[in-house]
Amino acid sequence: MCGIVGLFLKDPTLEPQLGAMLAEMLATMTDRGPDSAGIAIYRRARDGRAKLTVQSPDPASDFDGLQADLEQAVGAPVQVAVKDTHAVIDVPDDRLNSTRAAVRALRPAVRIMSAGEGIEIYKEVGLPKDVAARFEIASMAGTHGIGHTRMATESAVTTAGAHPFSTGPDQCLVHNGSLSNHNAVRRSLKRDGMAFETENDTEVAAAFLSHKIRNGSGLGEAMEATLTDLDGFFTFVVGTRNGFGVVRDPIACKPAVMAETDQYVAFGSEYRAMVSLPGIEAARVWEPEPATVYFWER
Repeated sequence: MCGIVGLFLKDPTLEPQLGAMLAEMLATMTDRGPDSAGIAIYRRARDGRAKLTVQSPDPASDFDGLQADLEQAVGAPVQVAVKDTHAVIDVPDDRLNSTRAAVRALRPAVRIMSAGEGIEIYKEVGLPKDVAARFEIASMAGTHGIGHTRMATESAVTTAGAHPFSTGPDQCLVHNGSLSNHNAVRRSLKRDGMAFETENDTEVAAAFLSHKIRNGSGLGEAMEATLTDLDGFFTFVVGTRNGFGVVRDPIACKPAVMAETDQYVAFGSEYRAMVSLPGIEAARVWEPEPATVYFWER
């Protein structure tokens, strides 16, 4: 049992409040998963810039001097903004891949949480309200985001095992459920060049979608493929640079509720996750149908 939230803003005037709304939504889902929590925030992209979000088990050591070391390695100006155990590394977009390689070489213990033009992922072990406070999520602006609070059932409670999982540029996924064929799918994706950081089944789902999108599928088409190629019980909420999507397996035993107004589209594992959103009393509220893809893109 885990808790999922998502918020896709249609109204730009709400963007300064995105982090605050997501953090409150996620805290409401604490009893669905108190082990660890994470949030992906999508900010508006800056022309010619990209970023990595990274996490360290020893930030005092790993982040000390990181900016200078990376600038020397990639030959370009780099900005490093430290947020507790995470750091956001802002680089020229044509140096994103070389910066990723430099981080791995210079700081082997550092994990890359996400990469892209807009995405930032923050996740740690702990209660949602504590994780959100550590990273000052409530102060973050953005266009859309998704979050997850985890109750581990099949793997260890670690930062690496927390959601969201990001396996492609500006892509991420959160999951409530369990996949029965994840080992077979992982082997297939590895043969096609996908890399994995954990044994978590959710990372397999994220990589499956990234692989589909990399090979030309749109978000909706990639999500449709989960219904035929992934076995098990699942509710997925997916983020991309321009989009937000939801899909449930054909049995749909994991709870899910959606709400839409002229200002936003919201998702929660339970309705109570959305009760504090502006205008929720006038929203169209529904339970997403089994084996049906819902997605919104700019």
